[in-house]
Amino acid sequence: MTAARTAKTTRTANDTTTTSAADPAGTEEAVRDAGTGRAEEAARPEEAEGPPSRRYHHGDLRRAILSAALDVISTDGPSALSLRDLARRAGVSHAAPAHHFKDRTGLLTAIAAEGYALLAAALGDADGLRDAGVRYVRFATGHPAHFQVMFTPELLRGNDVELTAARALAGERLRTAVADSESAGRAADARLAGVAAWSLAHGFATLLLGHNLDAPIGDRDPEEVFRTLAGMLFRSG
Repeated sequence: MTAARTAKTTRTANDTTTTSAADPAGTEEAVRDAGTGRAEEAARPEEAEGPPSRRYHHGDLRRAILSAALDVISTDGPSALSLRDLARRAGVSHAAPAHHFKDRTGLLTAIAAEGYALLAAALGDADGLRDAGVRYVRFATGHPAHFQVMFTPELLRGNDVELTAARALAGERLRTAVADSESAGRAADARLAGVAAWSLAHGFATLLLGHNLDAPIGDRDPEEVFRTLAGMLFRSG
């Protein structure tokens, strides 16, 4: 009987081995299922971060936040700006905007610095004083959010290096346009002539953006109206 039990055990082991060898697909499927389970388990923490549509896929998060901030300022003004709201708009974590700008003041300072850089570029190849003034007005109407933030110093970090450099370059471009004008040459103080020219362009742009000139200007082109005003005060340029 012992020999019979031994033979039966041997046959059972052989049958098991034969079954495994004859059905490799079953073995591979089991291994694959186990691997799939591990992969799904590893993916769960990522899924917890939120649905794919809410994850950020842009290549430039800083640019996206700046653009969203400019939209808010154009519509509701700087007081409506919130880093938390901007993060929601971009579909990123609440800490993401702070990573690039630290705080709300940092974001507004970056907007102002960008504005001064854009203004400097706009004034770079101006053909005389009046053309520089027209370009100044065009910049203000084309970038109203930048324009509003740039000249609200209490919103900004005044010692920011990028802001200081961009502001200086824009000022230099404006002074160059003033210096090239005949009126500045006749002025006792060329710097005051620059202030006069800047005041005219800035005041006109501010009134224009506030719709305070809608009635006086009517349907006329604001840039042409400004050229006429500048001609009244500056003989040439």
